[in-house]
Amino acid sequence: MADVTIRDLRNHGGDVVERAARGEQITITRAGKPVAELRAVPQTALSAETLLDRWRRLPKVDPLALRRDIDQALDPSL
Repeated sequence: MADVTIRDLRNHGGDVVERAARGEQITITRAGKPVAELRAVPQTALSAETLLDRWRRLPKVDPLALRRDIDQALDPSL
């Protein structure tokens, strides 16, 4: 957990909130003493129906073409 002073929160609020949104828990301090905590709001889970709908819309993947592309980008002996 990281500590951020009230002054830093005021001057760099967007950056601090972005850090919290990425999952970092931040303690806000005043005169070196903790006064508040900032953390991301938990996201709601997607329903099985929504996940299946998204899965059905994924583009088709040609495994042989994918392998050729990977071999071109990386050492084929890997």
